[in-house]
Amino acid sequence: MVGRTKILVVDDEPQITRVLKTSLSSNGYEVTVANDGESALAAFQELNPDLIITDLSMPKMTGIELCEQIRDHSQVPIIVLSVRGEDKNKIEALDMGADDYVTKPFSINELLARIRANLRRASLSKEPESSEPITIGDFHIDLQTRIVSVGGKEVHLTPKEFDLLVYMARHPEKVLTHGVLLKAVWGQQSVQQPEYLRVFINQLRNKIEPDDAPRYILTEPWVGYRFRPEKD
Repeated sequence: MVGRTKILVVDDEPQITRVLKTSLSSNGYEVTVANDGESALAAFQELNPDLIITDLSMPKMTGIELCEQIRDHSQVPIIVLSVRGEDKNKIEALDMGADDYVTKPFSINELLARIRANLRRASLSKEPESSEPITIGDFHIDLQTRIVSVGGKEVHLTPKEFDLLVYMARHPEKVLTHGVLLKAVWGQQSVQQPEYLRVFINQLRNKIEPDDAPRYILTEPWVGYRFRPEKD
């Protein structure tokens, strides 16, 4: 699969695009480079890439605007590159449909891991949602009986805790912002009430985490949460 995977890299810094093209190509990916958002849109329409990596701050069209435009037509995985201090823009990009982010400076190994996780998640998400049980990592979630087991041990969840876990399990390894989770589980009217989410995340962790240090629900500081079901 890797040899056929097409990645579109969007950044206005030639040094970044040169390094990324060399590194990703050497790992078997087919890489196309665009230097701004407008040319990225044209390349996207022509190439139909499997994954997009984009900077946030670019001329002509920002990475946020690019995410919004692409999400009107496609659910292709999008990883945004950001610098420290861009938390507001990073969150906005994720709310607009980006799937993940990597903070500059970053290691190629970290980026490769993010690419693999997002491609894997995209492959799973192509399967239509159904009432069939979700079995992922250490988790087995029966959607009909609403019974959840973690590592073979049954845990008892409230209805909202169950809905929250199901949504996260359907989006493993993806950064889920506070706004996205609130809207998905509590509805549009609750997006501005993040205290709901903190309470339920803490309750859910108390029931599913084996230790005090979170292993399954990881906090992305100032952004949201990432569900890591383990057992790769």
